[in-house]
Parts: sequence; C-alpha cells; structure tokens
Amino acid sequence: MRTILIPCDGSDNSLRAVGYAASLAKELSDVHLELLNVQDPLPQKVHTALTEPEIANWQAGEADIILQPARQILDAEGVQYRVHTRVGSPANEIARHVHEAQCDAIIMGTRGLGQVTNLMIGSVATKVIHLVEVPVTLIK
Repeated sequence: MRTILIPCDGSDNSLRAVGYAASLAKELSDVHLELLNVQDPLPQKVHTALTEPEIANWQAGEADIILQPARQILDAEGVQYRVHTRVGSPANEIARHVHEAQCDAIIMGTRGLGQVTNLMIGSVATKVIHLVEVPVTLIK
C-alpha cells in the first residue's frame, strides 16, 4: 500500500490538491491518504495566559475548521484517509510526518505568490522539496 501525504492549509490550491489526491486514490486501489494540517506555534504571551491543554484544544479546533472542507471532499469521493495535526514550522513538520509515517509521496497546493516573493521568503512547497526524499506533486 502506498501512502500519500496531503498537507492542507485550507487555501483553494490545497483543496484542489485534496481533490486531485482523492481522484488518484479512487483510480489506484493501493493508495492510502494522510491529511495533515500544521498549526503555527502560538506566541509566548499566550502560553502565560493559557494552560498547555487549553492551547492544544484551541489548535485542534482551528485545525478541524481548516480541514473540514478537505474532509468533505474526501468523504464525497468515498476514499479512506487519516487526519493528523502538528504544531511548528509547516515545511519541517511536513517533512517530519513524511519520515515518521513512511509516506511514499506528497501532493500539495502552492500559494502562487510569484517568483519575487518566493525568492525573498521562500515557500513552504520549496522548503518541503528540499527536505524530503519522496516525490512531491504541486497543485496550483
């Protein structure tokens, strides 16, 4: 069974990636999908006001909201998938998940910010490509 990771940030491009991955999973019977949302760490000020469980619950709630449209796409297509949430740098956490879950490929959306923005700040997709050793399909 091949495992494909779909990082999802709720953007239109990431939802298109979910749809593309769902179509592949329906076409190929030996594919399992992993849906991943990476939450940014909260500022230190928040850690002084909230407990760790409160922060974890808030981040899980935010991830659920972001992933709801992706889940609807996958459920409508009738494909099997697992949902994961991580906290940290998106590119690093995506790469970590690929390694830990032994994913065979990644299908992810790009934000399409353009070459100048990409040169200045780098994109998550560009960073992921450099961090992983599995094929990455980018959906615009």
